[in-house]
Amino acid sequence: MSVQTAVVTGASSGIGAATARRLAAEGFHVICAARRAERIEDLAREIGGRAVTCDITSDADVARLVDAVGDRLDVLVNNAGGAFGMEPVSEADLTAWSQMFELNVVGTTRVTKALLPALVAAEGVAVFVTSTAAEAVYAGGAGYCGAKAAEKFVKDALRVELVDQPVRFCEVAPGMVRTDEFSLTRFGGDEKRADAVYEGVAEPLVADDVADVIVWVATRPPHVNIDSVVVRPRAQANQQTVHRTRV
Repeated sequence: MSVQTAVVTGASSGIGAATARRLAAEGFHVICAARRAERIEDLAREIGGRAVTCDITSDADVARLVDAVGDRLDVLVNNAGGAFGMEPVSEADLTAWSQMFELNVVGTTRVTKALLPALVAAEGVAVFVTSTAAEAVYAGGAGYCGAKAAEKFVKDALRVELVDQPVRFCEVAPGMVRTDEFSLTRFGGDEKRADAVYEGVAEPLVADDVADVIVWVATRPPHVNIDSVVVRPRAQANQQTVHRTRV
């Protein structure tokens, strides 16, 4: 039996890197795609995969990714994305909003559209890593919530449009996940604000927790489509209800 191939976007850190490692441990040849070449080259060497420098907002970069994949692709993990800023709508930074939609929605669609023929040929699966932000809004989150909800609906539309094809479309929606970069990026490098997101939460999710769910979703039998999985730490009941211990 030939080795199965997986692509993970946003593989340079956090959930993406953890997912690439787990897929490799499951026997996949993993193509690690991200903008930061040095990081994904190191990761690819570590797991015996391949690095493709790819900004998903670039047509040329995505075309290069398609060339690297070839005619068949068993698993696509659409992980690249991000949040920028947390201002109320009345103070919205529209440049940041445009960046979030271009990355989370248009970029993800660009990659998926380009790799669809290879996914169908392999009877594969595309896993969209969205967020609980796609499920419910919170103060200061309108831009990110809107982008992730739109990404979710791209997946939902594909599920309907290609229901007669041998390809699956699944969603993993993480809640509070502590990684090295997500909140730090959101708050423009402000470590104090980034740390405050997790203050008093004894056990937020970590990247490997989410990677474990992604790989489980991606490795179900071909007739099983996990439409959507929401995964939160026990301490987080919903977007607004989080148990925090006093420090």
